[in-house]
Amino acid sequence: MFLIDMFNKKTVMPSADAALPGRAEALPTAEHHFVNGNPLQGPYPDHLHVAYFGMGCFWGAERLFWRLPGVWVTAVGYQGGLTPNPTYHETTTGLTGHAEIVKVVFDPAIISYETLLKTFFEEHDPTQGMRQGNDIGTTYRSAIYTTTADQLEKAEAARAAFQAALKAAGRTSVITTEIAPADVFYYAEDYHQQYLAKNPAGYCGLRGTGVSCPIGG
Repeated sequence: MFLIDMFNKKTVMPSADAALPGRAEALPTAEHHFVNGNPLQGPYPDHLHVAYFGMGCFWGAERLFWRLPGVWVTAVGYQGGLTPNPTYHETTTGLTGHAEIVKVVFDPAIISYETLLKTFFEEHDPTQGMRQGNDIGTTYRSAIYTTTADQLEKAEAARAAFQAALKAAGRTSVITTEIAPADVFYYAEDYHQQYLAKNPAGYCGLRGTGVSCPIGG
């Protein structure tokens, strides 16, 4: 019974009363991107845009995005929950409500938001609810947090287009990706930033469906 209760806590979003209290102070993290040296938390050049994506474990997801031409900097953190400034270990309890998220700062003159969305939908399975593969819990849910009304509209359109593509491919599963305006993004601890550049043999759980997302690049 205890094991079942713990499993349920990790796969059900906590109420405000049950959420961990967190802290007022931000967690210390890296100042610069380990791969390209750009400032992790800004300031960013004015022409750049910001997007947020959750695809399960953020280690592999971050590497996926920093490799794309036109992406200026990436960072990993926690978003979409209740606990202020959570630690990694707090998020894994399922009692903060946060998802593991990649912050993507990009140049829209080089790479479009639609290309980021296409990458997002094709490179993980957005139909798994509170999990990605063997990674189970609210922190591993599929999520897109938007920074403009235009991003919100495009994200919802991309989700609908990919759902239709899944159906055409004979898949009956329903996309569970959460799409909502971005709230506060809490930077994860230093050792999580660009983890797979620091640990090339580290864990990457990304697995797509093999279905193409039919939106413009």
